[in-house]
Amino acid sequence: MQVDRSCVVSCAWCTWLLLLFSTLSTRVNGVGGTHQSIPPSVVKLWASAFGGEMKSISAKYSGSQLLQKKYKEFERAVRVEEIDGLRLVKRLAENMEEMFHKKAQAMKRLVEAAEEAHLQHREDPNLQYEYFNAVLINEVDEEGNSVELGGQFILQPNDHFNNLSVNLSLSVVQVPTNMYNKDSAIVNGVYWSEALNKVFVDNFERDPSLIWQYFGSAKGFFRQYPGIKWKPDEHGVIAFDCRNRKWYIQAATSPKDVVILVDVSGSMKGLRLTIARQTVSSILDTLGDDDFFNIIAYNEELHYVEPCLNGTLVQADITNKDHFREHLDKLFAQGIGMLDIALTEAFNLLSDFNETGRGSECSQAIMLVTDGAVDTYDAIFAKYNWPERKVRIFPYLIGRESAFADNLKWMACANKGYFTQISTLADVQENVMEYLHVLSRPKVIDLEHDTVWTEAYIDSTLEDGQGPVLMTTVAMPVFSTKNETRNRGILLGVVGTDVPVSELLKTIPKYKLGIHGYAFAITNNGYILTHPDLRPLYGDGKKRRKPNYSSVDLSEVEWEDKDDTLRNAMVNRKTGTFSMEVKKSVDKGRRVLVLHNDYYYTDIKGTPFSLGVALSRGHGKFFFRGNVTVEEGLHDLEHPDVALADEWTYCNTDEHPEHRYLSQIEAIKLYLSGHEPHLQCDKELVQEVLFDAVVTAPLEAYWTSLVLNKSENSDKGVEIAYLGTRTGLSRINLFVVPDELTNQDFLTAEDKEGVFNADHFPLWYKRAAEQVPGTFVYSLPFNIGSENKSVVLASTAIQLLDERKSPIAAAVGIQMKLEFFQKKFWTASRQCAALDGKCSISCDDENINCYLIDNNGFVLVAEDYTLTGKFFGEAEGAVMSKLLQMGSFKRVTLYDYQALCWVYSESSASGHTLLDPYFAFFSAVKWILTELVIFLVEFNLYSWWYSDLTTKAQRIGRSMQVPCDTEYPAFVSERTIKENTGNVDCDGCIKSFVIQQIPSSNLFMVVVDNKCDCSMFEPITMDPIEIMYNESLKCERLKMQKDRRRPDTCHPFHPEVFSPETHILHTQTHVHTTHYSSTLSHSLVPYLFLSLGELDGVWRSCESQSVPCGNTALRTRGTVP
Repeated sequence: MQVDRSCVVSCAWCTWLLLLFSTLSTRVNGVGGTHQSIPPSVVKLWASAFGGEMKSISAKYSGSQLLQKKYKEFERAVRVEEIDGLRLVKRLAENMEEMFHKKAQAMKRLVEAAEEAHLQHREDPNLQYEYFNAVLINEVDEEGNSVELGGQFILQPNDHFNNLSVNLSLSVVQVPTNMYNKDSAIVNGVYWSEALNKVFVDNFERDPSLIWQYFGSAKGFFRQYPGIKWKPDEHGVIAFDCRNRKWYIQAATSPKDVVILVDVSGSMKGLRLTIARQTVSSILDTLGDDDFFNIIAYNEELHYVEPCLNGTLVQADITNKDHFREHLDKLFAQGIGMLDIALTEAFNLLSDFNETGRGSECSQAIMLVTDGAVDTYDAIFAKYNWPERKVRIFPYLIGRESAFADNLKWMACANKGYFTQISTLADVQENVMEYLHVLSRPKVIDLEHDTVWTEAYIDSTLEDGQGPVLMTTVAMPVFSTKNETRNRGILLGVVGTDVPVSELLKTIPKYKLGIHGYAFAITNNGYILTHPDLRPLYGDGKKRRKPNYSSVDLSEVEWEDKDDTLRNAMVNRKTGTFSMEVKKSVDKGRRVLVLHNDYYYTDIKGTPFSLGVALSRGHGKFFFRGNVTVEEGLHDLEHPDVALADEWTYCNTDEHPEHRYLSQIEAIKLYLSGHEPHLQCDKELVQEVLFDAVVTAPLEAYWTSLVLNKSENSDKGVEIAYLGTRTGLSRINLFVVPDELTNQDFLTAEDKEGVFNADHFPLWYKRAAEQVPGTFVYSLPFNIGSENKSVVLASTAIQLLDERKSPIAAAVGIQMKLEFFQKKFWTASRQCAALDGKCSISCDDENINCYLIDNNGFVLVAEDYTLTGKFFGEAEGAVMSKLLQMGSFKRVTLYDYQALCWVYSESSASGHTLLDPYFAFFSAVKWILTELVIFLVEFNLYSWWYSDLTTKAQRIGRSMQVPCDTEYPAFVSERTIKENTGNVDCDGCIKSFVIQQIPSSNLFMVVVDNKCDCSMFEPITMDPIEIMYNESLKCERLKMQKDRRRPDTCHPFHPEVFSPETHILHTQTHVHTTHYSSTLSHSLVPYLFLSLGELDGVWRSCESQSVPCGNTALRTRGTVP
């Protein structure tokens, strides 16, 4: 038989093509065919099965349906009201004003008592007076006798002062380590200020919420009430000097613009330049947030220490001062000093800056740090400063030589300033502070007792269990009222008292602000006094304060307000409203809530503060009033499972000492009994608490029945049921004994985000409120320690009404074991709809990976257990990228302007080694030898020795955290997308996946084909990225000055202050201030900065005073203008 050859060839080709097509189809369907490899219908079946069972368990054990029913029963008995935010913020401001006024009145009584006591006192240079020294009280010598200035001082723990041992009848006196505590001036001041003890006690009886009250003397001693024992640091030193504290400086002086001129000519080499740097740094310490400054170094040319700030002044906040300190280390001495050029620049700079209206618009000063002046430069002063003399000149003569001292004295006295000579590093601090007394004279002569308030700062003395306490201080100056000293304007000191920021929060009714609402306050400079997003501390375990925590601007936490509309309105003390969309990070920055906030703000009269309130739209703008009888409310409030928010003020138990030991529930019972008229309570809040207690009471019996009916084989994984209401009332039920709880910290004080706080609702409550009504939000708590990942929380919100604007009445939930939760998931993922029971796909298959993630992309269940709690993008970067492209998830960019970043520092904090005994001895010997040959090498030997000592320290680098700005992502699921499928091309290999929402939850099941290697896709992480600023941007940020409001008072001059002619007559008058180290007995530290001649003088001084020569008498010389 003959076959057509062409036909055979044709059939062969057809067969080959058919086989090829078949093979390709198999590859494509097997690897990339989404519908065939991962059927969406099967994934949907798994999701429905798991979601149904979890909702059943969560609803059953939380009692959510019962509670919703109970609130519905009371629906007709409640009245829903919309919150009037403007009215609310005004009322809160009035409450705060009243509280602040009480503190200021207490200070006014101290001022009057101090000035009267000083008026009646006559100085006695030979006065001998034993007082209670804060360091020496209750100290005994080797024979068991009380040491001098010690004595028995009764101290008892007091809960109002966080159980510190204090004396509520007497104050103590602290004297800085570098001062002689029996100096005549100090003893006289301590003697007359004893009159303050009576006023301290009286103030505390009038206002038991007061904490520390104190008087900081211009002589250097510090009187503190209640009396408490002070302990030196490990070096035996107490560095505290009240005169360089912000509250003292702010009360003593008016705001000022300052230009600091630093001589860097060749004669300033070595020790002189070191002393000059320290002098400038100490001057910076005396400047506050209401002051402005710049530093110019000069030789034959001018050198702005920060070139970017040429021709302007900057605010003296912590960040700017630290920035300039870093640049001081770069100064080096060379060339010839042309002071005339520097003075001209300084006068022009002050004049030009004043015309801009951006400075203090009050006092102006030029600080001159130099080793001499060859002329008096009267032509320059005549041109720029006379006759008004608006700019004061303060020369600091560096070194021992006095050849040019007369010229510098003349400059000071002819320009209403002050001259001082600084010979050693030990002289610096005492001499720098002298200029403050000069600047205070106009205020003293005017007898203007301006009340000042500081920005927020941390007091480490009073720790409340959460770490150091945030404070503000109210202070007032104390003046000499003696006729013979009136025109000399003598400042006696400053009185002050601390006000914990928590006191402000107690005046804020959190239940009126809603779940996401909050109150906040800022200073006249825009810095935060209190805000729930302020983070002043960092670190695990014992917290440490951030370097710039006290100058965090409102714009750094409310950063969505790009134009500073809200901030500037509050700084300018306006009353009004503002609205914007905000992105609030929660759960330690891992999650984000997108809200629309309405802001209401007004000023707090009598203070530099402004108050704001933020209310979120929707349920956050409404609250409701319920009504039950007192009898039934008290009955249900006394149930053992009921607790009230610790930091909320239902009744003011701090007002009277007899109420301090009452719990809030006990105080409410006492208040409602009517037998305690002095107990002040929030009547409206108490009424709502009683209502919530009655409505939620049935849950106690319901939970109890579940415990009693729980069989051995029932849901053993559920451990806790809990609820919280809008009034801070909570109920907790344990389904296991306490010792068997997987997460012991949940709903305790250690779980700060999980309980009601002074400024926020629990995290589970806030997240449930933003979930679709009737559904549960599931999450892993991100607590410290991996063991806390072994539980899952399920919470849901209870709405009062069915409508959209209904207030949230409560939230309920359960805590279950993660193992139990995961077991339910794997069981559900093995189900299928096949009639023969043979499933085409299962999560047990090796070629697929199954995940359970939440609406923020965190993994709750995965085959790899180590992924639990991790972000899904870290495990499946390719799939997460596709989900973002498809819109199933969206990225939200957040910013942190309070961040800390790790940097590598090549210099070490070697300054502390000066206090090491061995280093001190070595340094002292070096110093003495250097002094012997100083006339040969003009300080260069010192420079060589000094660099030798510090080279090793500088070479030893270390990592440290510094303030920075960061950007980081958060991720949120798109609610409208319930399910989706997708493919990812991994270098020719197609990776398929299916995502399906779990019904009645915030969860998603993600099933991923794992046959492809997609390592070319980078993992998606949530790691923050530091925002790097180039030099141009850094400069602009330094120059940028936000709106600020100046203090209301200013006292730059007074006609009765000494005339320049009188100043000149006094240029030869010297004040000798004796210092005594009372705690460094037989220590070499005080000798570090003395020459051989001075050491000999100290020895003779010690002998003449019959003082052990281990203690020193340092003499500092200044000239009174």
